[in-house]
This record gives sequence, C-alpha cells and structure tokens, in this order.
Amino acid sequence: MQIVIFTIGTEGDVRPLVALGVGLRQAGHKVRIATDPQCADLVTHHGLEFAPLRGDFLDWMRNDRTAMSNGLSPLAIAKAARRRLKTMAASWPAQGLRATEGADLLIGNGMVFHLAAALGEYLGLPVAETQLVPTLPSRQPPLLPLPDWARSLPGPINVALGHATQMLIWHILRPAYNDVVRPALRLAPYPWRGPYTYKPRSHLRLFAYSPTLVEPPASLPSNVRVTGPWQLQESSTWAAPDDLTRFLKGGPPPVYVGFGSMVGPDGGRFTDIVLQAVRKTGKRIVLASGWGGLNGADSEPGGNIFRIDRAPHDWLFPKMALAVHHGGAGTTTAAARAGIASVVVPFFGDQPFWGSRLEKLGVAPPALDRAALTADALASAIISADCEDMRHHAAVLGQRMRAEDGIAVAISAIESLGVKSKWSV
Repeated sequence: MQIVIFTIGTEGDVRPLVALGVGLRQAGHKVRIATDPQCADLVTHHGLEFAPLRGDFLDWMRNDRTAMSNGLSPLAIAKAARRRLKTMAASWPAQGLRATEGADLLIGNGMVFHLAAALGEYLGLPVAETQLVPTLPSRQPPLLPLPDWARSLPGPINVALGHATQMLIWHILRPAYNDVVRPALRLAPYPWRGPYTYKPRSHLRLFAYSPTLVEPPASLPSNVRVTGPWQLQESSTWAAPDDLTRFLKGGPPPVYVGFGSMVGPDGGRFTDIVLQAVRKTGKRIVLASGWGGLNGADSEPGGNIFRIDRAPHDWLFPKMALAVHHGGAGTTTAAARAGIASVVVPFFGDQPFWGSRLEKLGVAPPALDRAALTADALASAIISADCEDMRHHAAVLGQRMRAEDGIAVAISAIESLGVKSKWSV
C-alpha cells in the first residue's frame, strides 16, 4: 500500500508516527508523512517520504508566552489553540490534497485525524485514526488537568468527564474544520456536537499508549485497538560522543534532566532552579536542552553536569538513575520502559495526567507545580525518587512494558483492513 500519515504538534507528536512509518515500510509498504517542515529531517532521516503540512507549534510555543504560562488552564489553552489551529488550517486542504497523491490509505493522528477524514471523504479513500493518548471516555480520570481531589472520583463521573473532555477538544478544533477545511473540500460541516455523532465511527482507531501505564476501558468496539506505544529504536545505530561516554563511565548513574520542546515564560529562572536543585542533591546529571532549551546551562569540565542537545531516549535512559522531565507522553513512556523512576514538572495539557499515572504506579513522587517550583522542592523530589522502593517498582514496570510490541500490533490491524494497493512491487 501507499500510506500517507498526517501528524502535527511537537516532536513528541511526530516521532511515534515516524516509528510506525518505519515499521510499515519494513513490512513492504510505501509511507509518506505529512507534517510541519521543522520535522522534515526526522522523517527523511528514517527513509520515509516527507510532505509539508503547516503545524508550527514550536513557533507558537516560543512566541506566545502568555498561552504557555497558562498551559495547565484548559480554558486558556483552548482559546489560544483555537485561534492558532484555524490559522494553520488555511493551508491544510491544498497541502493535504498534494500529500495524498497516489494514496491507498490515509492515517490521521491526533488533531489532524479530522483532516485525513475530510480528505478521505472527498477522495473516496479509507481512513484510519491514531491517538497517542487515552482519549476514550472511561472509568479512569480523563486527560484534563484536574486538582488532586478530582483524581479519585467514582467511575461514572470519570466517564462523564471523559465526554466533557471530548467536547472541549471539539470546541478547539471546530473553527479549523467547520469554518476552513470542510468548506474548502465542499463537505458539509459537522453538527454542533462534532464528529462523534456525524456517522457511525467504524473506521480503524489505534491508541498508541501502553496498557501497562493506563488500563484500557473494559470493553472496546472491534475497530478500536490499544496497541502499546510506538517508539523509534535508535540505540543500536546512534554513535554517542566520546565525552558523553567518558562522563557516563566516570561515576554512578546520573540523573537525566530535560523538558523536551517545552518553553516556559521564565526560562532563565527555571534553569537556575533546576541547577540549584541538582547541586543540592550532590548527584551527577545529564542536562538535555531539547527544543525548549535550559538557558545558560553548560557542562562543567570535570564536574557533575554534562550538557547535551539531545540523545535517543532508548539509548540514554537505561543508563540513568532516574529522569526529571515534563511528563509528555513520549518521555513518560520512555522512562517507564527503561525501568527508571521519574520526577515530573508539568508545563502543558495532558502532562499532569501522566505525572499522576506514574505516581499511582509507585514510580514517581507527586508532580511539582512549575509556577511555584523551588530548588528545595525539586531536590527533595529527586531524592524521593532515588529510593529502593521506587527503583524496584520502576524495574518491574519497565520489564512489563518492554514486552509490549505496539508497532507489530498496529501493522497487523492496518493490514487486516484489506486495502488493495494501486501500485505493485
């Protein structure tokens, strides 16, 4: 098959789809990924075809500091995302049509599943949906940032909150799709309740989260699969810099500190707090700047701090004592899969949800409030996470997660659709 995958967001929203694409290519399919040009190198480096799709989230996160400072307020972030997505969507119909050339199957991830669905409806192509997080209403707490007391509500209330979360997501997406994408493709807008009641949802729906981290709903429709996560396996091909290798061999396992693509309004202050905290613990650290950057944080020659721009999590995390991170789905999964404990400092969206899950599983202390973060609080959390009890729980959790093969499950489900290819090998 010629498969076209649509995904936008941070690198954490793109990497799992690249991993799925690599698996599909190895299974004999042609794969094109439509995503923002900032991730073009990530796509092509892994041997996949790239198509541009506007989704400049890094630019948004760098330049809309007000929105980022309110990243844990569902209503504030919804208002900002609504505007930004509608602006991005102006180019989606044309870019999407170009990306679908020769396609047999469209796969839409997260926010742009409805773009893939609209293109499939317009072109008469089959469509599959992927989600990296558990968005289905269930008896578990939903993805919404919730106060601590609301994380132990009865199951029926959680189901209701899950439906409310779906409606909030549709509220964010509605202008992009009902006002821009669907009219451009001469398709009727969705009703006010969104796509959830538009047609029977019989398309294949793949949820790429670990059923070990989050228990799936008890009964799922036959078209819904919780596959397990999709992660790029880079440890066997990545060449570590010599100075990093020397640092790792020069003492006990260090603490990883990195916040991915998260950008706060107070980067300098935040970096100072992080450095003060790790120095208070006396531990060695690997400091990853990522997209977001920890400002002014350099390696200390012969000291306890080693700075890297980035390194594959599947290579680095098994060598760490624990990980301090933002609680993104990808980093959370990588740390848990590596069998190490976490300290979570959420910035945005669903990150408190993942921090809460790790705490409940006994592999993280309570997540820390970024806005009120102090060096003492972070140092205390690091020391709490680096204890025998959490190390044991993390090792057991990691062993269970490493037995999951999410990509194989996803490929089997996709191939079971029986889509006939328009091309031959």
